[in-house]
Amino acid sequence: MSSPMTDTPAPRIYLLAAHPRWRDSRVNRRLLEVVRETPGVDVNDLYSTYPDYAIDVPAEQARLARADMLVLMHPIQWYSMPPLQKLWLDEVLSWGWAYGTHGHALAGKDVWLVGSTGGSAASYDTRSYNRYAFDAFLPPYEQTAVLCGMRFLPPLIFHGARSAGNAQLDAHVAIVADRLARYPQWCGHADPAAQPVCDVPPADRPATSA
Repeated sequence: MSSPMTDTPAPRIYLLAAHPRWRDSRVNRRLLEVVRETPGVDVNDLYSTYPDYAIDVPAEQARLARADMLVLMHPIQWYSMPPLQKLWLDEVLSWGWAYGTHGHALAGKDVWLVGSTGGSAASYDTRSYNRYAFDAFLPPYEQTAVLCGMRFLPPLIFHGARSAGNAQLDAHVAIVADRLARYPQWCGHADPAAQPVCDVPPADRPATSA
């Protein structure tokens, strides 16, 4: 949708919602309802789109290429992402397209993680059962983004999804909706020269034999 004052189109956002059991979801189901109503956001419910796990890679790459920001919205499962979300990354972010030799399709785009955990914020501590601060589980997300030349924005994590009060959940949903509506104003723009560069040498990825 264009602004009434200019001909500049609104930034495009591609949001992947990945939850294996929506009926059991408290946080992500609420978020899904809201993000579907947010202008300028292309929402893909992965488990509904690909119930057989057969991902349409060309279609996904086309949707991602049109976007300025990729949003990964899912519960944190075993300190990582749901399996279909991981498969999506494995297949869509391919060598020669997303990274590696001639793989620059995503350079300059943003990645934003909107996650939720069953454990409380206090459980992500060296003195509690999760044994690490939550940031310790983020490097795979960040490095995936950087390898593709993308900028990994500060994640928004909702802890204690099963026990948090309704007011806390309402506030979280409002923050997500607001940031999607105001992107990219809220995230700022880092100096591109300061961004890590991860060029994979061709010798580390030799051509596959026929």
